[in-house]
Amino acid sequence: MQNILEIDGISKSFSDIQANNDISLYLRQGQIHALLGENGAGKSTLVKIIYGIVKPDHGTMTLNGKPYDPDTPEVARNEGIGMVFQHFSLFESLSVLDNIILGQKENLKKDKILERLDYLQNEYDLFIDINKIVATLSAGEKQKVEIIRCMLQDPKIMILDEPTSVLNPSEVEKLFSFLRKLSDQGMAVLYISHKLHEIKELCDTSTILRGGKVVKSCDTASITIEDLAQLMVGKAIDNKVKLSEPKQARVLDIKNISYTNPDIYGVSLKGIKFSVNFGEIFGIAGISGNGQTELMKILSGEVGTSDGNQILYHDEDISNLGINERRKREIVFVPEDRLGHSAVGGLSLSENLLLTNLWDLKFFSKGVIDSNYVNEKTVEVIKKFNVQCNDAASLASSLSGGNLQKFVVGREIIKMPKLVVCEQPTWGVDVGSASLIHNFLIEISNTGSAILIISQDLDELRSICHRIAIISNGVLSKPYDANRITPQDIALEMAK
Repeated sequence: MQNILEIDGISKSFSDIQANNDISLYLRQGQIHALLGENGAGKSTLVKIIYGIVKPDHGTMTLNGKPYDPDTPEVARNEGIGMVFQHFSLFESLSVLDNIILGQKENLKKDKILERLDYLQNEYDLFIDINKIVATLSAGEKQKVEIIRCMLQDPKIMILDEPTSVLNPSEVEKLFSFLRKLSDQGMAVLYISHKLHEIKELCDTSTILRGGKVVKSCDTASITIEDLAQLMVGKAIDNKVKLSEPKQARVLDIKNISYTNPDIYGVSLKGIKFSVNFGEIFGIAGISGNGQTELMKILSGEVGTSDGNQILYHDEDISNLGINERRKREIVFVPEDRLGHSAVGGLSLSENLLLTNLWDLKFFSKGVIDSNYVNEKTVEVIKKFNVQCNDAASLASSLSGGNLQKFVVGREIIKMPKLVVCEQPTWGVDVGSASLIHNFLIEISNTGSAILIISQDLDELRSICHRIAIISNGVLSKPYDANRITPQDIALEMAK
């Protein structure tokens, strides 16, 4: 197969940060090509250059044998480049069909869109109720809408950024089947993922970036997962810290939590109950949109509980305490939404660290913020969690998604809290950073801290948890032993 896209010597700097440094990559027709690297390795910058969002400083691109230098995403789309972003760009209050129409060229009429849509649904098994409101869709269905919008533009190259981060195993299988069919029909796919077992299963070729440079391009079948990981991070991945057995003493006891969601498209909770013991890592699995966010808000104190609901922490009823009062009891929280909820983009890292420590007198001297101490603790987080940034004064919005995730997780667990409640702790981070976060969580659980992890990543939960329960439509299952739970158990609970 011939090269459809040739990238030669692409470089791009942002201030004193070299995001891409003389990158060359060749994408063949009909090829599924993996683009790998740590957070901050330069993947996002490169695909933004390909898609016309960012202009390179140096280097050239050739598309179908002709010079290619897009000024905007519209130019890229007109040249046959399609992209499905990790974060969906859908209007939640509109229907599927409305979102599809809004994503097309202005001169494409509705009846033509419907005709083309009917073909795509039958040809690629992309069936979805086009009259549904987007807010009522599962994460997998929303991704399907994004893919349909992309396919309606007749791309010759499709770029996908972390496409399986919100999918359950059956949805991943359907996505892979779809991508293989596109490949068989001659489309080129550029696939970004941190899940290396997926890369081995799906991709023909892998290009690994580190520090903005290409360190290797190879046939994926010829390299092991361990070697891919080592090429990404530049060293062998540390073995996971051994998980200790928890004690039977309860730290957190949730009794009959019910919550009626005022949002008509939201999920209500029904009789949630579970406990987390001293030194235990307890996992809650489930597909996005089944009540995880609502449960997180109740546990953190952002949403109040109704009469009869109890949250017991070391036998103290904290149900009516606000988030700062809960933090004073050495409980920390890491919400899923890292930019806007966990961190304020327009504030520096040191200011963001201070936000979750306003109750802690160590951060103040005679009633005034102790800037030196705040900076010292921020630098400690940056170093221990390998956060790629200029310094503690860097704006949160200037960090890549994975590096910001490392910062917000590190900011909380570096305090050695007695209880950690985190939602998607390794979402969007590379394999080395995920291992680092897991090791820290296990280490503090081994000292007696209780850890509650809400995650869609079943492999993550099975690898570091003692027990796992599954949430589906606002109902929590019985807990399973993490070493004994099967994919069948999970599928059955998710289907309830």
